[in-house]
Amino acid sequence: MFVIMLVFMYSTGCANDNNTHPVANNNPDTTGLPPVEKKSPNSDYASAFAGQTRIAGVKTTTPYIVEKIADRLGAPFAIVAMPDGRLMITIKSGYMEIHDANGKLVKKITGLPAVVYAGQGGLLDVAFDPDFNSNKIVYWSYSERYEGDNVTTVAKAKLNEVTGNVENVSIIFRAAPSTGNTLQFGSRLVFDKDGNLFVSIGEKFAPDSRVLAQQLNSYLGKIIRITTDGKPAKGNPFINQDGAKPEIFSYGHRNPDGLEINPATGELWESEFGPRGGDEINIIHAGRNYGWPVITYGREYSGEKVGEGIQQKAGMEQPVYYWDSVISPCGICFYRGNAIPEWKNNLFVSSLSGQHLDRLVIKNNKVVGEERLLTDKRSRFRDVTYMDNKLFAITDNGDIYRISKK
Repeated sequence: MFVIMLVFMYSTGCANDNNTHPVANNNPDTTGLPPVEKKSPNSDYASAFAGQTRIAGVKTTTPYIVEKIADRLGAPFAIVAMPDGRLMITIKSGYMEIHDANGKLVKKITGLPAVVYAGQGGLLDVAFDPDFNSNKIVYWSYSERYEGDNVTTVAKAKLNEVTGNVENVSIIFRAAPSTGNTLQFGSRLVFDKDGNLFVSIGEKFAPDSRVLAQQLNSYLGKIIRITTDGKPAKGNPFINQDGAKPEIFSYGHRNPDGLEINPATGELWESEFGPRGGDEINIIHAGRNYGWPVITYGREYSGEKVGEGIQQKAGMEQPVYYWDSVISPCGICFYRGNAIPEWKNNLFVSSLSGQHLDRLVIKNNKVVGEERLLTDKRSRFRDVTYMDNKLFAITDNGDIYRISKK
């Protein structure tokens, strides 16, 4: 039997909500447990390989503490570790907040261009220039009114923390074409080791835009790689192909809302919303086609098949892992520290509709175990970040949870 003790302690944040999770009694086997998903799948589709879904459950044995360190911040999209050990949070209505590691608000950042704050749109992700400590340049993605419709846009500016503003704003990329839809913009930002910026872009949901995920003359349903000035990154796979957008790195995506570099391999990992079922985790390789909307393990929200209802096709990549029923995977991060050894290089996935933080144990680029954390919070988890041997997760209603070794 696993014993979970609720411990009330003083927190430097704005709420006392601390859970201590001690090691299990008598050291029972905590691998190879039953799968964590108990709901019936939406489809009877067959997996492409063993372990692609509903993998065996695992249980963390290292004692850890969950603390709510802030609450009611608004409608956040991203929580990102800053190079100096603080946290930057984007609020979808159009501003950012800097918080310290104990959750205390340090500064509100304004002066960003207007966002389309509707549907799933608004201020989205934020990333820091590789030379941020010296140049103070930040990058962010947002939904912008452009050419009469809406588009996913990336901008950059200098952060002036003293005044609480961004200065010398410049737009470096727009994910044309713009559409009237306010759903599935993406988008996450991640720098690679060469200082180029990955940007994930959704296909905007509508039937006439989802098909553009398969077309290389459109940015919708793509992951792109650009320089800090918004130019195509050197070595991009379609840079010399006629009719193809040279910024494209991969294609065939639905709504990729999580991006992260695997610290163990240097590869780019991605989380992607399926429709009714078929949420995915992918390893992103240059030039690959990830299948949407031709292949998917999900169904339409109506219950009908998507397209021909196929899950595999030559030339299209399979997800490393998928969920059916859905968990609505949003922001992701790898645990890079040693404080909780069994979490080393595990992938953590913030879950919206699933209302938990998902832990995926990775071995040889395969998922070999799954655990659901923070289920007692009954909250839609929007994003998660790693910093200083801790995880920081943020919910749709603006609560920040810090997870650390006891």
